[in-house]
Amino acid sequence: MKVRMALSLALAMLLAATLAVRAGGEDDFKTVYAAAETANREAGLLKNQWPATAEALVAAKKAASAGEFDQAVTLARNAEALARASIAQSKLEAQAWTAAELR
Repeated sequence: MKVRMALSLALAMLLAATLAVRAGGEDDFKTVYAAAETANREAGLLKNQWPATAEALVAAKKAASAGEFDQAVTLARNAEALARASIAQSKLEAQAWTAAELR
């Protein structure tokens, strides 16, 4: 189980690093930020929001407010990747718990 969680986190970070290469302007920021917020809300419904995700969202909004949209897009994509990793973690833990309880 720990290996799966580590792999999920590593995959999320790899995704964030890959997406960081593509940055954009204000419109891109708004689109990416909305996707990150949606993923974070989904993680919240699963009761597994990571503090790092919230911090990345705040940093993205701050960068956008300063007009640094390339950095803001990168931070928002990172936040989305973190939120998706927390969602994956919740689902993996739910499956692992069910498997452990049924034995």
